[in-house]
Amino acid sequence: MPPAASPPIAAAVRHPHLAEVKPEGWVRVDMHMHTMWSGDATTTPDELREAVAESGIDVLCITDHGTINGGVELADQLGCRVVVGEEVKTTAGEIIGLFLTERLPFGMKPQEAVAAIRAQGGVVYVPHPYDPMRHCLREDALLALAADGSLDAVEVLNAKISLSHLNKRALDFSSEHGLARGAGSDAHEPSAIGAAYVEMPDFDGPATFLQSLREGRVVGHHYDAPRQWRPRIVPSTKAL
Repeated sequence: MPPAASPPIAAAVRHPHLAEVKPEGWVRVDMHMHTMWSGDATTTPDELREAVAESGIDVLCITDHGTINGGVELADQLGCRVVVGEEVKTTAGEIIGLFLTERLPFGMKPQEAVAAIRAQGGVVYVPHPYDPMRHCLREDALLALAADGSLDAVEVLNAKISLSHLNKRALDFSSEHGLARGAGSDAHEPSAIGAAYVEMPDFDGPATFLQSLREGRVVGHHYDAPRQWRPRIVPSTKAL
């Protein structure tokens, strides 16, 4: 099978792996990133469109904190496909739901969040499970959810994590429990887009997404650069 054409390489100065050629019929999926709807991120739609064009990312999972409004608003505006998601803070730490149609409320118990994601036909994804600098899911809750089959995938490469052993621990956990492996930039500013992603066969919904995710490969590196100042207008947003 011949390889696909090389993606745009403007962002490869920051993220050299973007210059590599991906297999034909495969896509690059950033499974965890944030926009100005998150509150702790300020990436505007215009900046995100530019970042997508520079990086050649095929699919962005927009996983803003506590809201799906950014993903819904930007679904057909970015020059790439968008998976609507949310990073929700439960009573035991953060869980990501992908392929959502409704917002997940703050402060649910982990099992309630799982039930709400599954009720929407979504994918249950655990971000940065062992990073003490984030609101990571408590280990007892993580183990309980894995034991009862509540998890679909675990983030084994988060580009913002500087300590590689934390990502390695997540990788080991995914292997021990037979979970799909995810990766994302966790971008809170536009230059991080392209820092980490999963390269995987193309998909057309949650079920084929998980199948493709298991066949894919994690790509990326640590990247947590400070936001460069630039004059701009940040539009107002509605979080809920």
